[in-house]
Amino acid sequence: MVDFQKNIPGYLTQKENIVKLIFFTALFALVFINIYAPFGVESWFALTRLQLFFYSSFVILTGVLVVVISRVIMYQTVKRFSLNYIHYIIWVLAEVLFMALFYSIYEKFILHDSRQFDDLLKVSVQNTALVLLLPYSALWLYFSWKDKKLMLDEISHGQTYPDNSKNMIPFHDEKGVLRFSIKMDNLLYLEASDNYVQVSYLNKDKIAHFLLRNTLKQMEADFIGLELIRCHRSYMVNFDKVKVIRKDKDGLVLELDIPTVIDIPVSKSYVDNVIKTFSKFSAFVDK
Repeated sequence: MVDFQKNIPGYLTQKENIVKLIFFTALFALVFINIYAPFGVESWFALTRLQLFFYSSFVILTGVLVVVISRVIMYQTVKRFSLNYIHYIIWVLAEVLFMALFYSIYEKFILHDSRQFDDLLKVSVQNTALVLLLPYSALWLYFSWKDKKLMLDEISHGQTYPDNSKNMIPFHDEKGVLRFSIKMDNLLYLEASDNYVQVSYLNKDKIAHFLLRNTLKQMEADFIGLELIRCHRSYMVNFDKVKVIRKDKDGLVLELDIPTVIDIPVSKSYVDNVIKTFSKFSAFVDK
C-alpha cells in the first residue's frame, strides 16, 4: 500500500526524465487527437489529412506548454521543498484542469463551438485526463523499472557498500561525473546550498568541506543502502557519527561525535526515517 505522505521517487523530478515526459506526452497527444478526434476536431471539416495533422500539431503543442511550464516550476520547487505523493497527485490534477481549460477556451472562441462552456470543460477534462494520465502512467512505470535496473546493476558490480568503513564513497556531479571520493568513516554530513551540495568531512582531524553541483534528492537516491540518511530538506547525515538525538522546542536535533560540528536539525517529514534508522542501530547493538 502506498504511503501518500512519503516523498515521491527522485526519478520523477530528474531533469532528463522531465524532458522525456514532455516529449512523450506531446507525441502521445498528437497521435491521440488525430485518431480519437477530441476537442472539437470534428468541426474542422473540409480539411485534408495533412492539413488536419498540422492544425492538430499546433493545438497540441500549444496545450503542452501547460505541461512544460508546470514541470519547470516543479523542477525548481523540489530544489527547495520535498514533494510527497499527495502533492504530486494534486499537481497532476491541476495540469489536467489547466490544459482542459485551455482546450475549452480554444473550442469556444476559436472554433465557435455552440455548446455551453461548462459542458465543453467537462468533456475537455475527460479527454485531457486521457491525454496526460496514460503517458504519465506509462512513463512512471518505465522510470521505476529503469531505476530498479540501475540499482540491480550496481549490486551486480559490487557497489553495495558491504563494509562502510572500508569503502570509498563516490560523489558525482549533476552530469554523473566523479568529483570527489571519501571513506564513510570520515564523512560527517551533507548540506544543500541552492544548486549545490556541501560535503562536510574530517581531514587530518579537522573539518573540511567540498562543494558539489548536485541535489540532495539525487544524493539520497545514489546512497541507498548506506547509513547516510536524509533528516531534513537541507541535510543528510552519516548516522554512524550521531551520538545524541535530542528533542528541543523546535523538534529533534542530532548531535555528532565531533564537538565542533553543528547540530543537525530533523524536520517533521523525516522524523520517521530517523527513528527507523535509530531503531535499526539499537537492534544491532543489542545483538
